[in-house]
Order: sequence, then C-alpha cells, then structure tokens
Amino acid sequence: MIIDKLYSQVAEKGNVCVGLDTALEYIPKSVLDSHQNAEDAIFEFNRNIIDSTCDIAACYKVQIAYYEALGIEGIRAYSKTLQYIKSKNSIAIADIKRGDIAKTAEMYAKAHFQGDFESDFITLNPYMGFDTIEPYLPYVTNENKGLFILIRTSNRGAKDIQYVDTAENKKLYDIVGEKINELGKMYLGNCGYSALGGVIGCTHQEEGAQLRSNLNTTFFLIPGYGAQGGTAGDISIYLKDGNGGVVNSSRGILLAYKTRGNGEKNYGECAREECIKIRNNIWKFR
Repeated sequence: MIIDKLYSQVAEKGNVCVGLDTALEYIPKSVLDSHQNAEDAIFEFNRNIIDSTCDIAACYKVQIAYYEALGIEGIRAYSKTLQYIKSKNSIAIADIKRGDIAKTAEMYAKAHFQGDFESDFITLNPYMGFDTIEPYLPYVTNENKGLFILIRTSNRGAKDIQYVDTAENKKLYDIVGEKINELGKMYLGNCGYSALGGVIGCTHQEEGAQLRSNLNTTFFLIPGYGAQGGTAGDISIYLKDGNGGVVNSSRGILLAYKTRGNGEKNYGECAREECIKIRNNIWKFR
C-alpha cells in the first residue's frame, strides 16, 4: 500500500515533506531570465529542488493554488512536476483540499488520481460531512492511493470552527479525527497506519500528545513548521518512534538560497542543506 511506501521513506530518509508551493517571486532571477515563459521556469526550479532533495525527503507536497494562479502555463508546470516526482520513485501529495459531494467529488477524484494530475495522496476537507470522502475511497481500495484529511489545522482561524465544543464534551476536531481514525482501519497497511491520513498542525502542541494517542493508526501530514512558528520539539509530540508523520516545509526550503549566501546558482544545494537541517533537528527528539 502507498502508506507502507511512505512509512518506509520516512524510516529511511526522515520526516521532511518538501512543499513545492512555487511562486514566481521565489524563483531566482537567473532562472526566470533564462526562460520565455512561466511554465518552463517553474518546472526547472522544481526539478532542481527535487533532484537535490529526493534522497533525503520523504515526499513532496504540491499546492495547486500556486499553479492555478498562473493559468494554463502554471497548470502545465503542475502536471510536469507531479510526473517528475513519480519518475524519481518519490511520493507526491497534491494539496487540493477538496470538500464537495456526490458527482462533483467523483470528478475531483478522477481528476487527481488519474491522468495529467495523478498523485499518490490528495488533501480533503471533511467539514461539509463525511460524504465528501466516500467518492475517493474506491481509489484507495483499487488504485493504491491515499488521503490526507483535515482534522486540526495550523492557522489562527482553526479555533473558529474546529475548536467548537460538542455534546460529547469534546472539540469538533476530536470528533472528526476519531471518525477518520475509525474509517481508516479499513485501509491499514502492514506498517500499522492507514492510507487515510490526517492533517494536524503542529502549532497547537498542548493537545498533541492526546491526538497522537487517540489517533493511533492515523498517519499525520504536519504543517506549521518554521514560518508558522512550529519547532522540531513541537513536531516530536505528533510522531511515534520517530515515524507516523511527515513535516511540511515550503518557503524555508525553497527560499533557503536567499538566507545562506551561496548565491542563486546554488539554490538546489541550499534547499538540500535546509532539508537536512530540518531532518536532523527532528531526529534529535526521537
């Protein structure tokens, strides 16, 4: 199962998920100047980041909004990036956060688990109800795909809805997480985790130990590290024996060349150094 591959990648390479949230302003001027269009510039940048990190990164998360914002050229770069990740035998998470139902959700599932936009995992928003998840499950069963479903996110506004008290004397995110964990038991890999993972932000660490204990078969995609304030110590709360989760970092890795003084020509190497730094900082807490 795809979750077993991800678990093995973490065991071998560490917990870093490289976020390819690639904006044009993140790309070195020399790369932009060497191409006549955004599509080629973005793909060259992404390709070099992937080549520089694929032996030390567990997976890659590609946020579709950055590519959609650039129209057709951006979408072509998005597709090429996903295909290139696959060609490197790495794991791609398409960060699309879909949350619709019925036929619409079926079309989203087909769009992002087949064809030009095929990825290994996608992100989903379940807060419209669990019928938002059902159309994706045949792909988990039959096509070796996986899901990362929003449970408790890292943004300030998470408290507006996710922290609402329920009749069960729990927070809403607790109920959502428990339902995902229970549903996920139908899709367990040999590693003991489910192909139905959860998005758990690391910036509210006070509940972290309880979440990790309660959601014992749910693999976590953990945003919030670095720019959003999360630390390696915070991350360790959400892992179990150093595994059970991947930690996304986007700007910290993509823009490392701006803070390391190695120059634009070495942006791939700078990304690699930052990836190693994050990985090693997390490993200290195993």
